Amino acid sequence: MTWTSEPRAAVQARPTTPTAVLDVVVPVYNEEADLGPCVRRLHAHLTAHFPYPFRITVADNASVDGTLAVAEALAAELPEVSVLHLDAKGRGRALRAAWSASPAPVLAYMDVDLSTDLAAVLPLVAPLISGHSDLAIGTRLARTSRVVRGAKREVISRGYNLLLRGTLAARFSDAQCGFKAIRADVAVRLLPLVQDTGWFFDTELLVLAQRAGLRIHEVPVDWVDDPDSRVDIVATAVADLRGIGRLGRALLTGALPLAELREQLGRAPLHPPPAQVPVGLPRQLVRFAAVGVASTLAYLVLFVLVRGPLGAQPANLLALLVTAVANTAANRRLTFGVTGRRHAGRHHLQGLLAFALGLALTSGSLALLHAAVATPPRTLELAVLIAANLAATALRFLLLRLAMHHRSP
Repeated sequence: MTWTSEPRAAVQARPTTPTAVLDVVVPVYNEEADLGPCVRRLHAHLTAHFPYPFRITVADNASVDGTLAVAEALAAELPEVSVLHLDAKGRGRALRAAWSASPAPVLAYMDVDLSTDLAAVLPLVAPLISGHSDLAIGTRLARTSRVVRGAKREVISRGYNLLLRGTLAARFSDAQCGFKAIRADVAVRLLPLVQDTGWFFDTELLVLAQRAGLRIHEVPVDWVDDPDSRVDIVATAVADLRGIGRLGRALLTGALPLAELREQLGRAPLHPPPAQVPVGLPRQLVRFAAVGVASTLAYLVLFVLVRGPLGAQPANLLALLVTAVANTAANRRLTFGVTGRRHAGRHHLQGLLAFALGLALTSGSLALLHAAVATPPRTLELAVLIAANLAATALRFLLLRLAMHHRSP
């Protein structure tokens, strides 16, 4: 046929259910030669290997050759194939129209050249059918992916994804792979916010999904590049840069309703873990490490400044005492999220205890060094102090966390 333009749960469907569980959209523009073999190969694979009802939607992007006629012939031949005709070009426009009108609970798309090995179809959509994930993408940049393509396209692809990480803080690995899927209940809320109608459509959709707290599943794929690709690399690159700029501005100015999206689509917080399981440990370690680096630098600078007039041991005592007080205050606020004066005295006593242990470690290390070497070089002295401070820092984190983490909000 031809036509024109809640809480997470697993998709409930049995292999005998007539309604399609998966709708695979194939956007095309002037592909009369490749469309027939592509759709027949995809249809044969899904028939043989996909355990749920499916349908294939050919989205014709205003082709001016015989593509639409080929698509309609395929729809007449294969009952699972349907055709969507659009009067305007744009892959993003075609995907928006096809996904918005589809009754299937899981929506996907792939390029007509079938560069991706079709064995990845089921791994791509299985997490969406089960309810485990919200979107899924094929990635050519995973270590286990096998990719055959020229150096030029390899460099462009990796450069683009690095650019996304630096400008939009993207955490997904491959924005451009023409092999993606999305749950329909997620698509209905995200699609109205996606402005791009061309090649940047995928990236914009993924960035919005990531910012909304959705789970994006990545599948390593085998990929053989199509040497007859119709993509205009220069024009696409310019359009992508404009899209990055537009989306970046929208994120910075708060023009996008990310808070509402996160509330509607984001996953509920995990149940509180048992008391013995650390809460927020990775983030606390990162912040503690940052505070520790700053404290160590300040300690070394202060030690070097007062080492001459005071001597090694007094300089170590003074530098360690000053930085210990500042370190405790910074970790109290930045690492463990504790504000106000409540328990401040107790926390600083814990910090002083850590200071005393750090002093014992560093002073003992200095004493051992001077016992072994009468006049050690200044660089060796600093190296020993750095090693001792690392041990003291680890001990400080354990002591401060024991004192503070149960009281952090």
